[in-house]
Amino acid sequence: MTQPLPYTIDPNDPRAPTPEQWAQMSAEERARVVASLPAEVPFELFMPEGDPHRKAKSRAVDALDGFFRRIGRRVYVSSELGVYYPGQPRFAPDVLAVLDVEPHERDKWVVSHEGKGLDLVLEIHVSGDVKKDYEANRKRYAQLGIPEYFLFDRTRGRLYGWRLPSPQARSYEAMVPQHGLFSSQVLGLDIAMEVDRLRFYYGAASVPESEDLIARLESTVGGLVQRREEAEQERERAEQERERAERERDEALRKLAELEAELARLRKG
Repeated sequence: MTQPLPYTIDPNDPRAPTPEQWAQMSAEERARVVASLPAEVPFELFMPEGDPHRKAKSRAVDALDGFFRRIGRRVYVSSELGVYYPGQPRFAPDVLAVLDVEPHERDKWVVSHEGKGLDLVLEIHVSGDVKKDYEANRKRYAQLGIPEYFLFDRTRGRLYGWRLPSPQARSYEAMVPQHGLFSSQVLGLDIAMEVDRLRFYYGAASVPESEDLIARLESTVGGLVQRREEAEQERERAEQERERAERERDEALRKLAELEAELARLRKG
């Protein structure tokens, strides 16, 4: 018979156990609580803002996830994932990153279960009141101890960055961009706004998105196809030249045979 949960989850305000409650639970009890925390993101936490919002998020996740996988760095990157800090209301940031964890698929992030909190949050504002992202979220993420927070205000064409000055600090300091680039110590990358999108830089090189890699691959494939076609054309030209040379040789041999026959005939006469 299944034992009742030692911790009651309010369906209207689901929260992860406090550190004290978590410490008193067995491994089995903890697993049951984690499984019972809702994975779906309610509408009030996820306010769709159309394609500009969706594309900005997906491009950022795509670029970061692809980059860290290519270099073999263990960084988990996700979007709109329900996040549960101990005893706190859940939230679902537009983009999040956590260092030094396995980047396998998840349907929620429970800090006590994972063993660590978020290292970076990126929010993207397109419509509505920007105060939620600029003020409320900035204060909340700092109090939760999230080392870096970035806000991309796509509507106004602005990018902001904040960082905790120390692991113990619970108030952000504003980052000062250098030549339009914000340096993320968490990611080891620079971040810049280019027209209506974010770009990440590793040194002087931009971190490619999938569409960039596809374009490069298509260009490479196109070049290879062109070179193959040119080689085939050259082979055909060489074959035609060989056949022409053989015909000229055969014709020369035929004429030589005719001349030798005529010469032999004249000598007999």
